[in-house]
Amino acid sequence: MIRLFKEYAISILEYGALILGYIPIHWLRIFYYRNFLRVKIGKNSTIHRCCQIRWGKIVIGDNVIIGENALLDGRVGLYIGNNVNFSSNVSIYSLQHDYNSPDFAAVGNPVYINDNAWISCNTVILPGVTVHEGAVVAAMCLVNKDVPEYTVVGGIPFKIISTRNRDIQYKLKYHKPFF
Repeated sequence: MIRLFKEYAISILEYGALILGYIPIHWLRIFYYRNFLRVKIGKNSTIHRCCQIRWGKIVIGDNVIIGENALLDGRVGLYIGNNVNFSSNVSIYSLQHDYNSPDFAAVGNPVYINDNAWISCNTVILPGVTVHEGAVVAAMCLVNKDVPEYTVVGGIPFKIISTRNRDIQYKLKYHKPFF
């Protein structure tokens, strides 16, 4: 009975965040995410509208931009470093079902997105993945294993397509009005 009550309470909090995600008042969304969903959000970080947050442990560093319609699954853990950019429609999962399980059991591992990474639009990152420092994940990419540092990857599943300059000097700080 207590477990059921907890599941309902979490669902209500997640649903509240989803509804609040449509309201173009950034500080209000950040307040809700920090205080009701217990997301740790660093300074100068922005979460644009319509972000779906799954309850759990989510830590977001400083100078992070999360684009519209992102899905952040913290059920097993999601750790985002500093100066990271997520374009629109990025989905990150830390938990999924085991297709070989006779009872469809859930399995998962934390996801780590390290400093200065850029995750482009419509990308899906699966449980247990680490996107290492400075990596770029191209649009429409499926990330099912670790991404080496300062590489550019793309495809389904991804392949390394290039390397990235290690001399990164920018600091992200962008907030679009009404997003």
